[in-house]
Amino acid sequence: MSKKRAEQKIALGIPKGSLERSTVEMFRKAGWNVSVDTRSYYPDIDDAEIECMLIRAQEMSRYVEEGILDCGLTGKDWIVENGSDVLEVAELIYGKVGRKPLKWVLAVPENSKIKGPADLEGKRIATEAVGMTERYLKKHGVKANIEFSWGATEVKPPKLADAIVEITETGSSLRANNLKIIDTLCESTTRFIANHKAMKDRWKKGKITKIAMLLEATLKAEGKVGLMLNVPQSKLNRILQKMPALERPTISPLAEDGWFALNSIVDEHVVRDLIPDLIKAGASGIVEYPLNKIIG
Repeated sequence: MSKKRAEQKIALGIPKGSLERSTVEMFRKAGWNVSVDTRSYYPDIDDAEIECMLIRAQEMSRYVEEGILDCGLTGKDWIVENGSDVLEVAELIYGKVGRKPLKWVLAVPENSKIKGPADLEGKRIATEAVGMTERYLKKHGVKANIEFSWGATEVKPPKLADAIVEITETGSSLRANNLKIIDTLCESTTRFIANHKAMKDRWKKGKITKIAMLLEATLKAEGKVGLMLNVPQSKLNRILQKMPALERPTISPLAEDGWFALNSIVDEHVVRDLIPDLIKAGASGIVEYPLNKIIG
C-alpha cells in the first residue's frame, strides 16, 4: 500500500444512544473492532482508513450532507425529518433489541378520550419529530400545539402533554408509562448513508461500498448456522430432501468411496429438530458452526 493511500481516511458516524451497542456489535461481526470510551466522542477502530465519531442519530444525516462525515448510520425517519440530501447506500434492518422496523406512533394515556387524529384539535403534542408530526396533522386537517421534546417523551402525558408522537421498537416503554398506541405515523429502518461528494471520490466510494457490503452480509447471517455432515451415497437423496438449505448444499466426494460431505446453511431454530432427523436418515460426523457473514 502506498503512503498516500495509507493516509487516506473516511469519516464514519456511529449512532450514539439506543443503537450504539448493536451497531458496534454489527461492525465486530463484519470484521471491525470498535472501542467506545464513555469519555470520548471518537471511538477507536482497528482500521487505519477509518476515523469514527459518535453522533446522535437525529443529527447524523445533517453532518453527512454537509461533508463533515463521509458516511454514517441513521434512521430513514431522521433523513426525512431533516430533509437531508444524502445517498442511501444500504438499508440495514436492526435495532436495540430486535430486527424489525421501528415505528413512530401516536400515543395517549390509557384513560384518554383521544381516539384518533381528529380528537387532537387544539391539544398539546410532545415529540422529537416535529416536522413529521406537522405533516401528519396537516394530512388529517387538524391543528394542534406541537412542542419539541428533549427526551423522556413518554413521561409527559397527561400533565405536560395530551399526546405524544414517539418512536418505539416493542412498545414496552409506552405500556410501562400507561400509554396506548392509537395510530402509526410511519415505519423506519436504519440506513447506511454517504455524502454525495465522498461517493464521487473513487477511493472513498470503494471503501464505503465495502463497508456496506460486509454490514449487509452480517445481518444476512443472523439466525443462520452452517452444517457439515458425512453421507453414504445410498442415503444421499433421502438426506438432501431433509436439508432446508439457504442455497443448494455443497456436495463433495470423500476419500472413502461411496461417501460424500455435505455443507449447507440453515436457520438456527430448525437445527435442534433437524440433526436427529439427519442422523436417523444415515448422516454422521455432523458439525454445526456459527456464521458471521453471508455474501451473495
